[in-house]
Amino acid sequence: MLTPAFELSQDRDFLTVAIRVPHARVSEFDVYFEGVDFKFYAKPYFLRLTLPGRIVENGGEQGSYDADKGIFTIRLPKETPGQHFEGLNMLTALLAPRKSRSAKPLVEEIGASGVSEEGADDEDSDFDWEIEQTPYEEVSESALQSQCHYGFGNLRAGVVQRLQDELSEVIDIKDPDFTPLTERRQKRLAAELAKFDPDHYLADFFEDEAIEQILKYNPWWNDAHAEMMASLGKSQEHGDNAALVSFSEEEKYQLRKFVNKSYLLDKTARRQVYYSLVDILLAYCYEIRVTEGEHNVESAWTVRKLSPTLCWFETWTDVHEILVSFGRRVLCYPLYRHFKLVMKAYRDTVKILQLGKSAVLKCLLDVHKIFQENDPAYILNDLYISDYCVWIQKAKSKKLAALAEALKAVSLSKAQLGLELQELETAALLVQEEETAREAAQCGPTQRTPGCSPEPSDSDSTTSSDTEDSDSEPEELVGTRPSLLTPRQDPLLEEDSALLIQESGLCRNMASQGCEVSPGQTLASARAPLIEEVGEELRTILQVSTPPGGSAGSHRSMRDGEERGQVPCD
Repeated sequence: MLTPAFELSQDRDFLTVAIRVPHARVSEFDVYFEGVDFKFYAKPYFLRLTLPGRIVENGGEQGSYDADKGIFTIRLPKETPGQHFEGLNMLTALLAPRKSRSAKPLVEEIGASGVSEEGADDEDSDFDWEIEQTPYEEVSESALQSQCHYGFGNLRAGVVQRLQDELSEVIDIKDPDFTPLTERRQKRLAAELAKFDPDHYLADFFEDEAIEQILKYNPWWNDAHAEMMASLGKSQEHGDNAALVSFSEEEKYQLRKFVNKSYLLDKTARRQVYYSLVDILLAYCYEIRVTEGEHNVESAWTVRKLSPTLCWFETWTDVHEILVSFGRRVLCYPLYRHFKLVMKAYRDTVKILQLGKSAVLKCLLDVHKIFQENDPAYILNDLYISDYCVWIQKAKSKKLAALAEALKAVSLSKAQLGLELQELETAALLVQEEETAREAAQCGPTQRTPGCSPEPSDSDSTTSSDTEDSDSEPEELVGTRPSLLTPRQDPLLEEDSALLIQESGLCRNMASQGCEVSPGQTLASARAPLIEEVGEELRTILQVSTPPGGSAGSHRSMRDGEERGQVPCD
């Protein structure tokens, strides 16, 4: 038999079940419903659901079939009109068989201090998120080795020893099967301190344009949370805001593929499951922000690297140390290392928990997909994420709400991260101020030094034609015009480059002046007309730059010098 794709929705009086059964024999189908049981059969499809509320057969039920889409739509009356059925999008839980009516679990762990999550009598009681204190007891070496567990609810052991080659690329801890919890934390903290790069942190601290752009990104849970807050106290009086979160067809397919499980978790294990959930969500929120929702080849690395639960198999005692650990890793490992990103991911996680288990499940499904497409990170799905996707569907919404409030009440500062961030920032700002003061001292209003770059004046930006016609800037003209002599004289001073007139047939400005050059005469011997032309330009410059009361002697001596160097043309 095949399990068809299906979707549940509700209004005040009816529960609607839409079942997609392409190529089924429509003429032969059966529907059975009573209480919380619902069964549908149309060869080769079979669907059995355990509903979160009771339905009744009172003649108001309706059914229809869309032949083009192959979808059966069945409307079933609620036994109590107006009742809200919680968890209609938790498809894995709906597919689970109905539990035993006995209060005693069918399988009981001998010596366990608690019972399963589903059968616990204290499930509806308030959850205390404070640290549970116990007297210190000396533990033997054999007992320490027996505590080296990991995975969802610390239910796994010996897995890494069998998969050492694959997991060595996924996790940072080298031998978790024989590394006690306290030693794991010590090694993690030492690795973070060794990895922290002050230069990288200060670069992101001062050049934060990319960080500000990331902070502006609007993930899907922002809109859902805003809608929840707007409708709070009006229509959303239930513990789960399932209507605000929708699942894609791919996500629904993921949910149908999960195998339903029951987890025997005592109070300590349940606490660890909730704490580790916060740790994983923090890493996921950072990944969504820096990639703006578009995952890349580094996404699997980012999520597992920022979550000590996934890469160090860490366990937690309170919410604050989770946030501290996440903040340290954000500032040590990824590309963007800024404290604002830590706080933004923290606020995003609070919003997701406030939205309820539907939002949490959607995030976990995305993490599952990221790991599933990455080799060998998919092993983390087997250790953690797949179990979380099944477990969260049966978790109580009030527990997630209490966890959200506990996380919201926590505060985090840079000093608590233990990386001396404030000292680094203060020192960097002082250095920056000293450099600015030094540059200001070197760059006076009229002084020009190699480190200074004065603003260009209007005379610098004028064109060459404007400069030639202007009489208001004599210094600039005097400083620039003599360079005209160089390109005209230098080639003529080289004997090796002397050019024969008879070979080239050139006589610059000589033809117009009636200049005749004998065969074999070099260009150097016919220099006079060119010098005369340059001299006329130079005299123009000197006339512009000479003050009104200046002596004319320099004029005369310059003219005499030019006349003495003039070569007459025969």
